[in-house]
Parts: sequence; C-alpha cells; structure tokens
Amino acid sequence: MILDGTLVETDRFAGVRENGNDLWFSQKHKAFGGNARFLAAPDGTPLWVSDVEPGSTPDITAARIHALPALHKAAADGLPTLADKGHIGAGIGIHVPVRRPKGHSEQALQADTRTTNSLIRGIRALGERAALILNKIRK
Repeated sequence: MILDGTLVETDRFAGVRENGNDLWFSQKHKAFGGNARFLAAPDGTPLWVSDVEPGSTPDITAARIHALPALHKAAADGLPTLADKGHIGAGIGIHVPVRRPKGHSEQALQADTRTTNSLIRGIRALGERAALILNKIRK
C-alpha cells in the first residue's frame, strides 16, 4: 500500500484557525483548498480517498484522522504501507524515508539507510500516479 495525499485546490472558503490564519489556505502549496489522503496499490492505482480536511491541516494529522487506524490493523496482519516524510511518526507498519541530519547532505546517512530510503522513494513514487489520476477525475 502507498499512503499519500493531494491538495484539492478550490476557490477560497471562509474560515479562521485559532491563530487567525485562514483555515483553508495551505502554506505548503501556497493555495486554497482541502487536504485529501489516499491509498494506492503498488502499481499506482487509487484504492481509497479520504474525506477532505482544510488545506491548513498537516499531512500527518489528516492521516491520523482518516487512514492510520485501518493501516495499523493492516500492518499487524502483515501489510506494510509506504509514505513520504510528511508521515514521519505515523506508527506501526508505515515506512517512511529517514531524514538526513540537519545541515548535512544525504551522504551523512549510513549506506544501508540511504539504500532503504531509495527503495521506499522509488516504490512510493508510483503512488504519485494515483494523485495524477485523482486530479484528472476532479477536473
């Protein structure tokens, strides 16, 4: 399984967060919209799409709300999930690349860690196909 997400861009919605920032504005994407999580098969075929959270919702938070409870059960049954660094700390069975130390290059990681990161990124990249398919359907 591949866990990823996309910002569903839209016209501006009204809504204010506790800190006064716009609820539906994604700083990450510099656009208004909603944060939707999705699961894809290893070949990039979309399998499931979550409800949409406001664009200001961090990826890990949206995943905790919609996807992680089911994925943790699947992991316990032997089905791992690959995700990007936005899902660090997701828990059991969610494999994400290891971050390089701040201020260092990727070479600062041990060779086996770099190899694992490369494998995770390579397979997870197929999940981007699902994002393209979902965005095409939306339009």
